[in-house]
Amino acid sequence: MNLNCHKDGKETTKGVKMVQNLKVEDAMVKNVASATLPGSRDEVLAILKDKKVSGVPVLKDNKVVGIVSRTNILKNPEEEQLALLMSRNPITIHVGESLKEAARILYEKNIRRLPVVSDGGKLEGLITTADIIGTIADLNIETPIQQYLSPNVYALWSETPLPVVSLLMDLSDVKACPIVDAGLNLVGIISDRDVVGASIIEDRVEKSDMSAGNDDDNWTWESMRDTMSIYYSVSRVRLPADKVAKDIMISNMITATSLASVDSCAKKMKRNKIDQIPIIDATGKLQGMLRDRDLLLPLIEVE
Repeated sequence: MNLNCHKDGKETTKGVKMVQNLKVEDAMVKNVASATLPGSRDEVLAILKDKKVSGVPVLKDNKVVGIVSRTNILKNPEEEQLALLMSRNPITIHVGESLKEAARILYEKNIRRLPVVSDGGKLEGLITTADIIGTIADLNIETPIQQYLSPNVYALWSETPLPVVSLLMDLSDVKACPIVDAGLNLVGIISDRDVVGASIIEDRVEKSDMSAGNDDDNWTWESMRDTMSIYYSVSRVRLPADKVAKDIMISNMITATSLASVDSCAKKMKRNKIDQIPIIDATGKLQGMLRDRDLLLPLIEVE
């Protein structure tokens, strides 16, 4: 691996030493948006949309007890209680751990964020894949990205209805999908953030009729039972069926070729605040997808 090469082609160990010396606290976000128990789905949605983040830690008595993300909400559209939405017993990392260890955990566990805690379990910050990519962008790793590309690409047709988009992304376990038209031309990209942004909270009132008598009551005639009606509200997250992929996709995409370097792609992700880059050939045809988590590998591999 060619780290931090000089113009004359001589290698230097500066980049390696930087990686080995970096700690989690050097890259983490300290002022972390979080949710607190007890809480509701609507409160979390407001935080995600306002802060433009994909997930937040859940706290109880200032200690991390869970993580709630856009995925949790989309998978449980009718659940309103935060305690039932969140993922419990989240993986955390100590504030003094190395950045390389954080990258390893994020990659191997296939997660996007790690709450950073102190010795007492108190939340000190949050480190995400994007935070580490921002650091990698400054390490001048000139290796081509070709060897780090995701082996599988899940593309969607531009006319796919939005509820189907959400379902297919969920089943494929991907956070973003390239969008192609009928001619197989790359025309856009959709992330789970775009899907949540298009979601609608639908409130409705339902009625339940409950009999005051039962079959064991000898004095109750079948046709004369007292009936009590109970009305209750139901709230769920709904995706509009009249919208299709092209209605919410990002069309002004940032792209790269397979010969682009690790540091150049990391810089694109950092500069444009994106976590996926479609990889195209010389004619503009889709060849693959580079995910930000793929770029964790060069950091993990450093000895």
